[in-house]
Amino acid sequence: MLFEIDHHSGVPIYQQIIRQIRRQIMTGCLKAGDQLETVRDLSARLKVNPMTISKAYSFLEAEKLVERKRGIGLFVADIEQNQKEQTKDRLLDDAVNIAVIAAIQFGISENKVIELFIKQYREYRSQIGDRNG
Repeated sequence: MLFEIDHHSGVPIYQQIIRQIRRQIMTGCLKAGDQLETVRDLSARLKVNPMTISKAYSFLEAEKLVERKRGIGLFVADIEQNQKEQTKDRLLDDAVNIAVIAAIQFGISENKVIELFIKQYREYRSQIGDRNG
């Protein structure tokens, strides 16, 4: 698993880890049955307190995105389609929220924001070869 921890963002590290694991599950980078790194290994790799990793894993477990197999480790759960869609919507809403705040702070009009969003969306879709969007 790849992580990008920003110690200066103001977002708690455990929340950054949760968001990134959620995203990796929703995009298919982590699939049902994949084992997560142990708390000890991930905390050593990221150079953060093991309790931070444990807290992130506990939240993911409570969301039923991961499941613990006693004595073996933590694994990505087999997630129902409805839950996947809700989680994807929440992730996109978070990303759009950041963009909207920036647009308002920069004084960019709603029409310009929509225009930029559509432009970026179409450019990316064409890059990946999927023109059905």
